[in-house]
Amino acid sequence: MIENNELTMNMDSRLSFEEFRKEVLNDYRLACESREVSLLARKEVLTGKAKFGIFGDGKEVAQIAMAKYFLPGDYRSGYYRDQTFAFASGIATIEQFFSQLYADPDPLNEPFSAGRQMNAHFATPNITPDGQWRDLTKIKNTAADMAPTAAQMPRALGLAFASKLFREVEVLKEFSHLSQNGNEICFATIGDASTSEGHFWETMNAAGVLQVPLAVFIWDDGYGISVPRKYQTTKGSISTVMEGFRKTEGTNGFDIYNVKGWDYAGMCEVFENGLRKVRETHVPALFHVEEITQPQGHSTSGSHERYKSKDRLAWEKDFDCNHKMRQWILENALSDEGTLQEIEARAKVLAQESRKSAWEKYITPIKQQVQTMVGYGNAIVSEGVADTAMVQQAIHELQVNREPLRRDILKTAATILFHNKKKQSPALQALQQYYNQQLQQEKQTYNSLLYGEGANSALNVPVIPATYAADAHVVNGYEVLNKYFDQLFAENPRVFAFGEDVGKIGDVNQGFAGLQQKHGKDRIFDTGIRELTIMGQAVGMALRGLKPIAEIQYVDYMLYGLQPLSDDVASLHYRTGGTQACPMIVRTRGHRLEGIWHSGSPMAMMIHSLRGMHLCVPRNMVQAAGMYNTLLRANEPAVVVESLNGYRLKEQLPDNLTTFTVPLGIPEVVMAGTDITLVSYGSTLRIVEEAAHTLEQMGVSCEVIDVQTLLPFDIHHSIVESLKKTNRIVFIDEDVPGGGTAYMFQQVMELQGGYRWLDVAPRTLSAQAHRPAYGSDGDYFSKPNTEDVVKVVMSMMEE
Repeated sequence: MIENNELTMNMDSRLSFEEFRKEVLNDYRLACESREVSLLARKEVLTGKAKFGIFGDGKEVAQIAMAKYFLPGDYRSGYYRDQTFAFASGIATIEQFFSQLYADPDPLNEPFSAGRQMNAHFATPNITPDGQWRDLTKIKNTAADMAPTAAQMPRALGLAFASKLFREVEVLKEFSHLSQNGNEICFATIGDASTSEGHFWETMNAAGVLQVPLAVFIWDDGYGISVPRKYQTTKGSISTVMEGFRKTEGTNGFDIYNVKGWDYAGMCEVFENGLRKVRETHVPALFHVEEITQPQGHSTSGSHERYKSKDRLAWEKDFDCNHKMRQWILENALSDEGTLQEIEARAKVLAQESRKSAWEKYITPIKQQVQTMVGYGNAIVSEGVADTAMVQQAIHELQVNREPLRRDILKTAATILFHNKKKQSPALQALQQYYNQQLQQEKQTYNSLLYGEGANSALNVPVIPATYAADAHVVNGYEVLNKYFDQLFAENPRVFAFGEDVGKIGDVNQGFAGLQQKHGKDRIFDTGIRELTIMGQAVGMALRGLKPIAEIQYVDYMLYGLQPLSDDVASLHYRTGGTQACPMIVRTRGHRLEGIWHSGSPMAMMIHSLRGMHLCVPRNMVQAAGMYNTLLRANEPAVVVESLNGYRLKEQLPDNLTTFTVPLGIPEVVMAGTDITLVSYGSTLRIVEEAAHTLEQMGVSCEVIDVQTLLPFDIHHSIVESLKKTNRIVFIDEDVPGGGTAYMFQQVMELQGGYRWLDVAPRTLSAQAHRPAYGSDGDYFSKPNTEDVVKVVMSMMEE
């Protein structure tokens, strides 16, 4: 069998007519198979075997045409209608597609997400359990899919930008398992309606500026669910409206191509020539694939007959891509009617067989668990101690359930145990043990792998303390970072740093001052003011084995870049079952700066939206350097929030700057005391220390604890050990009320059981609910100050 991407449709090539004919029929076979998958999968949802479905019908021929030129080493950053591309490129099998539709949690059956993502969300591994990067040049790679509209675009920029770096940065030439001289293209796919999102526009602008090998395919079916294109796009055409971005001689920008989604031969020709140019020149390209149809509508949630006219529906039937390809084959005498009918019949059989095999693999272990549960129930009935009628009814309901879920089994066990809570017997005890075992097993199945494990985990990096010479220099905090980054870039060629004002001026606080001139514009560079795609650049680079440090100038601006971090990076390891890693670092700074939009401390926002990333809040720049070292030795993503008012404070310079590590999740006692525990971090910690010295003069002994990281938080429960000694505790930061302080409160009081050791009610001390007023007085009255801390502590001491 000739593989779909081994041959091209260029009629001037050396292919014989017979080879050409075989390839065309093979492509038609793929189109028919994928269409049958869509039709059958929709039925599986509507009959209740699957929860929800969204399919790629109507896009089969276009995706087969583009898949011909998708080579090992290339990356896909697509969306949930790319099933045909996945089949044609070998990323997925039809059986695996159905396994994902059924949410099969067995990674052997569903290797893309282990049942954690809905159908057509594909992923390929990029790292091994022992922390080694795979040979990505031998794999047809795909970044893990996401459902948020246009969310695939920012990281697509980064995946393509990595090729530019691999081609142009000399020190990367040694990493031949990550790239072959930057020849790799990132294929991005997006629905036409989603081009209305800012993600699309910011990405396309950045790609045009950077000149990276990004090929964007827009599937234009005329609608955004039920909303026609005229309400989506100026002039009703995304390629028309983007004409100003077209690259002409002497300018940057990108090439624009228009094709019809039903024109098999035309697409093959345009894609071959256009993608060859992208690969060779790194000029990005936009392929506007028009006149796409959507035979089954948007998804299984509704019918497109509700909003499409009869004329439109009739046109879609006539211009269905599979139908048009069939006509073209017959008109060009590439096959006869009987052969095509045989291909179509075999496609139906293959789809049915794949569906059946996937269903059997999914349901068989569940039915085995049902039988096990029935055995425990029968034993309880035979014993006669429990409410036998109730047990029999519960078991009967489970047995007659034709399509049971794992939860049905556990709910049955729990119902029996709850109902017979006051009764004791060997059979009930055996059921309790089975229930506990199964519940733990399923929690592992569905709740594991949020963070890296083993060699990939930052928590497993060996702790190496900072060491100081007897005559260690005392320098400004920013100089600590400057010397650190200088050594780091000399030692680690995979590290890059970029962001607004990072390059030429060396960042606004001079951590990179002079380093672009020393290490090159390719390794330390400026970007436009575009936080979303700064994050996207880092995501794509990290997925391809680099170690980017992407800067968000102030922590307030994290809002602009939060979506890709929350939806993509934070969930990546979890939703791929631990097979993809994204070891990027977001460097930012904040706290205590004056002004409503430069003084924020949105820690709770990040704590709750970035579970799956580490959140480091160092109190000084030596601690920050140690945290960078820890993170760079692992393969996990993180945010490091440097203290904005700490760059000019004096610190001793360690003599093992690039080798010492600061462990994550380990608080540090910075002042020992016996009367009360004060818990804080970052810039606020200096306020707390000042208050503690004042309180000491008033006869109050304060134990001051720096949590150091908020994610993870105090993994060995050392704060509660302090509370056992002092019996009083205050949590202090400059987030809003109920923000970061409430999070720390919950961690210590609830998870660590700290309430048992309290003599007085615990307190939280935070900033005001509003953003800080401008000026020094605004800061004083808007955020916790020394006197606030003293007053809270004294009131607690008097209780």
